[in-house]
Amino acid sequence: MKLWSKEKTSTAAQIEQFTVGRDREFDLLMAGFDVQGSIAHVTMLGEQGLMSAANAAEAVAGLQTILQEIKEGNFSIDDDAEDIHSQIEFMLTKRIGEAGKMIHTGRSRNDQVAVDIKLFLRSAITAVKADTLDLFELLINKSNEHRDTLIPGYTHLQIAMPSSIGLWLGAYAESLVDDMEFLLAAYQVANKNPLGSGAGYGSSFPLNRKRTTELLGFSDLNYNSVYAQMSRGKTEKLTAMAIAAVAATLSRLAMDCCLYMNQNFGFIFFPDELTTGSSIMPHKKNPDVFELIRGKCNRIQATPNELTLLINNLPSGYHRDMQLTKEILFPALDELHACISMMKLMISAMQVKSEILQDEKYRYLFSVEKVNELVNQGLPFRDAYAQVGNLIDQGKFEFDTSKALHHTHEGSIGNLCNHEIRIAMERVNNKFS
Repeated sequence: MKLWSKEKTSTAAQIEQFTVGRDREFDLLMAGFDVQGSIAHVTMLGEQGLMSAANAAEAVAGLQTILQEIKEGNFSIDDDAEDIHSQIEFMLTKRIGEAGKMIHTGRSRNDQVAVDIKLFLRSAITAVKADTLDLFELLINKSNEHRDTLIPGYTHLQIAMPSSIGLWLGAYAESLVDDMEFLLAAYQVANKNPLGSGAGYGSSFPLNRKRTTELLGFSDLNYNSVYAQMSRGKTEKLTAMAIAAVAATLSRLAMDCCLYMNQNFGFIFFPDELTTGSSIMPHKKNPDVFELIRGKCNRIQATPNELTLLINNLPSGYHRDMQLTKEILFPALDELHACISMMKLMISAMQVKSEILQDEKYRYLFSVEKVNELVNQGLPFRDAYAQVGNLIDQGKFEFDTSKALHHTHEGSIGNLCNHEIRIAMERVNNKFS
């Protein structure tokens, strides 16, 4: 059951199995989008006189029935169907007869899969955006809640200067703002209509591509028919780069959490039910969730490279290599959703130790505060630095850690600017259609 079958042609079973690969598995994810593309195309064909009004209406009604079955979970791809496009066209033809054979007028399967991918990725990016916004809000709220909970900051993994749980979590919230810019860029590329490009060289039929663009809710169309096909692979790669940016933020936050819940740090802790134990060490509370988030997100960051290796140096025109983009990107999208969900669960349950900086080992954390105190008394900074450094080398450094810290500039522990960070996120979010 192939759209390209002829009376005297057949394909060896081994060839068919190899070329179809995992296509049916991933095509099921695009089934609804394939039907939506067909409804728009058939509507346009009817308006352009390339199908009669009656045939177009019958085909659209039949396609809408199939779409409802997909939404209800009552849909599958037959074993002898090559792909989702074949399955839907044959289902429709079986149900409504001759009108079903007309819906492929003026398009190619290359055309169909190109628009399916764009519609799927537009939806997938929107879902990642929603997940990212949820995590952002959680981080901002937790940051505000713990704005006054001081912890040591580190450079080179050495004790550096005073920080706070609020400053730490706010940093990751703002990181997600920049990640959202990547998602926006990928969304804008995915939100262009390739339908009507045919096999990559247009059609002699008087298609109305602006009409299908309107019907499918795209912001614009890919005008050049060759480029419409070339956007395959490129759109997937840009999406992969966007989710890799989010994954990088998650991976780094997960690593911090692994460190901070370690007994040698002990800044944060979690309920027993969110950690795992050891088969022989009864005291263990392992950060398995964070370790897996870190590992999974590092794999997600490899997705753009894998797509690059797949599509690099391909000439213009369609190539079957493109089929493999789905099995690279689609699972990565699922993994990212799972990682964000687990990160939200863990951060929501996170508890914070108080009075962390009272520990004697953090006394040098205030060396910069001592330098600044001397500068405020009129000593040049370089002289103040040398004086405090000498005191440290002689073991005579003293600083009253009970003194309030007066960090007031934008983005410091006394002025987190979380309100401004939230406005920045809203600004990016509002650019999505």
